[in-house]
Amino acid sequence: MKKILMLTTGGTIASAPSADGLAPRGSSEILSHLGMAPLDMELETKEVLTLDSSNIQPEEWKIIASAIYEGFEGHDGIVVTHGTDTMAYTASMMSFMIKNPPVPVVFTGSQVPISQPLTDGVFNLISAFTMAMSGKRGIFLAFDRKIMLGCRAVKVRTSGFNAFESVNYPPVGVINSSGLNIDDSLLPPCDGEPGLFTDIDTSVFLIKLTPATSPNVIDILIKSGIKGIVIEAFGAGGLQFIRRDYTVALQRAAQEKVPVVVCSQCLYERSDFSVYEVGQKALGSGVMQGYDMTSEAAVTKLMWALGNIPTHEGIREFFGRNIAGEVEISR
Repeated sequence: MKKILMLTTGGTIASAPSADGLAPRGSSEILSHLGMAPLDMELETKEVLTLDSSNIQPEEWKIIASAIYEGFEGHDGIVVTHGTDTMAYTASMMSFMIKNPPVPVVFTGSQVPISQPLTDGVFNLISAFTMAMSGKRGIFLAFDRKIMLGCRAVKVRTSGFNAFESVNYPPVGVINSSGLNIDDSLLPPCDGEPGLFTDIDTSVFLIKLTPATSPNVIDILIKSGIKGIVIEAFGAGGLQFIRRDYTVALQRAAQEKVPVVVCSQCLYERSDFSVYEVGQKALGSGVMQGYDMTSEAAVTKLMWALGNIPTHEGIREFFGRNIAGEVEISR
């Protein structure tokens, strides 16, 4: 019988009504509404946090990562329940903080509290437990009958049960009438020794570019002490250079050794800065391409890089590699 550890952090799945609206509770709230009879496993639970996921921040990421790493001993899989609003950020960061997890680590949550009759929480949990018992190593997110890489999942709907999608990468598994179907070819390599690396630098700022955004914002961020910048540019990779000239601002960032990662505002498909003049000018200014990474992955990867890699050149090299399935560099 598989031994599964469930780590709870709060979120909608464990919420109950209060005078101030839905508020998260602990693991007992989940267990009291979860019928475990159909699952052939031995379940252990540990309450790590009791927070709305909007309050799960970098400090909590370190707590969650440490709890996961400590939970590897004696367990065949780990399920982490988490609020949906920031779960993609947490799952993505775990993909960098935890190297080569020896067992499946599966994040899940729900759009409706598990205490309510129409909850999606029970099936999401069953999906997560099933993946946790699969023996497939990695960091995953289970939601609405899909198993996604943690660094590819994005919340795309506020209330629909199909709240998460695997962006620019197929789900590694789906659940249907034949059970859990995993495509092993989609699983990133995970065959080294496990490691825990929780040092990060949170001084990263995400800019969503608009036609009116002044490049002066780059200088303001650098002067404020920001150590890294992620820009959501236009289309395949466009930044304006007429009137509002981003090339000059980006060159200053490069001179100050502030890494700038540029990806696309478009949710789907990859950026390619070699296609248009505006993109080539950006590359010439020293930016790093995000290719098909999600914004969540770009931000968390840059935070991790700044906390662990001492040189600007090293960070550039790091962003030229696929670490946990978060990016396709070449085609």
